[in-house]
Amino acid sequence: MMSLHQQRCEACRADAPLISDQEAETLAEEIPDWKRIEEDGEERLQRQYSFHDFNDALAFTNQVGAMAEEEGHHPALLTEYGKVTVTWWTHKINGLHRNDFICAAKTDQLYLRAG
Repeated sequence: MMSLHQQRCEACRADAPLISDQEAETLAEEIPDWKRIEEDGEERLQRQYSFHDFNDALAFTNQVGAMAEEEGHHPALLTEYGKVTVTWWTHKINGLHRNDFICAAKTDQLYLRAG
């Protein structure tokens, strides 16, 4: 089976089911540094990445943005001096979908390459 970071997002419909807790726990094993959080009544994936300075953080933000455009799935990005917080969730279903785990894994790969 392909790793999450090797998979592609699938088009998500407004009536798509939220991911089950069991599947979320299984997928989370591939992205151990991500937290499942609840915000505005929706479950989300979130991770904060550290950088040397603002320029490095901004460059990473732009890389995540480009990947998000390619996947057709978009996160919340908070860029600060020396850190970037990335939050994935599926807006159409107000919670988590497999796509969020795929994009979280792809974000981790970008960070590994940035280091």
